[in-house]
Amino acid sequence: MPTITVVEGDITTLDVDAVVNAANSRLLGGGGVDGAIHRAGGSAILEACKVLRNTSLPDGLPVGAAVATTAGKMKARNVIHTVGPRYSDTEDLSARLRSAYTRSLAVADSLGARTVAFPLISSGVYGWPKEDAVRQAVSAIRAADTQVESVILVAYNQESAALMRRVLA
Repeated sequence: MPTITVVEGDITTLDVDAVVNAANSRLLGGGGVDGAIHRAGGSAILEACKVLRNTSLPDGLPVGAAVATTAGKMKARNVIHTVGPRYSDTEDLSARLRSAYTRSLAVADSLGARTVAFPLISSGVYGWPKEDAVRQAVSAIRAADTQVESVILVAYNQESAALMRRVLA
């Protein structure tokens, strides 16, 4: 089981083996973490995503799945793109959210990554309640069969970092 730590800051600046991108299924950039990663990594990430869309992922990346590309200009060596589900009041999609974490860790294993940084998947525009999103993340990471040694949960502000630390305790 990897160690899990929390840092507050910009996920695009971390020197890790892989940064996880909370992507949309199109893989061509977007807002939030997705847009920040594409901007920080430069055109190499977008070009790699276009290749994926034109070859193995013509319909886009399914919810809960994960795929890797270069990290371009970032310090990280790779970007692992994953798509979390949109929150629903009427349907329990928590297994799909956990899958975004576990499948990202499986991709990290295939890359030989030992340090992986995650944003809080689905908690932004996809509307997942933050505290439950943290619980789902921690549960998935702790249950994963992975060779990753260190997982960093990256919070974009002090409030989110405090919430992550409280759930981890």
